[in-house]
Amino acid sequence: MEKILELSHLGKSFGNHIVLRDINFSVKKGDVISVIGASGSGKSTMLRCINLLETPTSGEILFHEKNIISKNNDIPSYRSKVGMVFQSFNLFSNMSVLENCIVGQVKVLKRNKEEAKEKALQFLTKVGMEPYIHAKPRQLSGGQKQRVAIARALAMEPEVLLFDEPTSALDPLMVGEVLNVMKTLALEGLTMIVVTHEMSFARDVSNHVVYMDDGYIVEEGSPKQLFSEPTQEKTKAFLATILSEK
Repeated sequence: MEKILELSHLGKSFGNHIVLRDINFSVKKGDVISVIGASGSGKSTMLRCINLLETPTSGEILFHEKNIISKNNDIPSYRSKVGMVFQSFNLFSNMSVLENCIVGQVKVLKRNKEEAKEKALQFLTKVGMEPYIHAKPRQLSGGQKQRVAIARALAMEPEVLLFDEPTSALDPLMVGEVLNVMKTLALEGLTMIVVTHEMSFARDVSNHVVYMDDGYIVEEGSPKQLFSEPTQEKTKAFLATILSEK
């Protein structure tokens, strides 16, 4: 399978505070990679670096073998191909559901309004939000907002979709509806990197799991290997704690 993304010796510091230390891993087409670890381990910062919401301090991010941290990179164009779904939805509150899913297509991809509307409706239907196209975000539940955010990201037809703890702002009843959408996307072959506390998703849906602690990748491997036969003591301790809480 072709390699879409590669992180090479990626580092990120905020002043003297080192958040990411020598991160290396690659993403192939169709991969569903779950990134797990305690809060503060650097998971979300890594995603924000991949999406260039944060500028890495060192290392490279290669997208189809081209370093996207170089000065002359077209960031909006890159972000349309490597989309992001945020913990807090980040919908435009003054726009309807449909408008939220059209605006990026028109501005960044230069699609005409009609084509953008068609795409938006296609993906809103896919996530079960087509009945709500005229609603404003404030009229929606958390789970509905997150499904709209996913549809908005999909309407850009990205090559990779990054999910930053997409269920952590939801109450337990709504977690399932968002995870079901994500499972469907994974089965359809969408390439995804998911920072998550949902161990069942990491174990059952991913083909690769990355465990981070203190800015490092401590261990990575298949879900079976990581959950059943972890080799690192830190991984064992983390899993023992988190799985006993479930």
